[in-house]
Amino acid sequence: MHQDNAPPLLSEDDLRQITRWAILCAARALPVFEAVVPGDPRPREAIAAAAAFAEGGPRTAVLRKAAWAAQAAARAVDDPAAKAAARAAIAAAGAPYTHPIETPHQINHLLGPAAYAIQALSLGVDDEAAATEMELRQLIALASPEIRRIVCKLPGRKPSKGAFHALLYRLDTALRP
Repeated sequence: MHQDNAPPLLSEDDLRQITRWAILCAARALPVFEAVVPGDPRPREAIAAAAAFAEGGPRTAVLRKAAWAAQAAARAVDDPAAKAAARAAIAAAGAPYTHPIETPHQINHLLGPAAYAIQALSLGVDDEAAATEMELRQLIALASPEIRRIVCKLPGRKPSKGAFHALLYRLDTALRP
């Protein structure tokens, strides 16, 4: 539990680190969305808004509006992989708003962009299991030491049902010592 005189669980620099990794994850998945809906810029704009924050900009209404627009893009597409790619972009734009509180739910916000990107890049391919494993390894490799440190600040996930939650759990356990 956070005490009033203790430093916050997550600093602004931590939020920028989280957002940078979220952007790397979402950018890997973005071509999946753009191949299905080439004229829709909303997920790309959400990633760009997140990048502005990651590079030192403030959290503004532009960031929230971009996330909501990417959410609308995800709702509008029927292709599951493209939908997951748009959700990765939403999660990247939401990363600057990760709450600095010590609850198991917060780790989902940190790991969500990676889990959605993995889904986007593996759903519908010939060997989904192999693609999932490959993307999981690659996104774990992209996690900086700072991301691993931040993951360790938060309570770990417990195993739960469903493919998405299994990805969150695997990412969480892989990023901890």
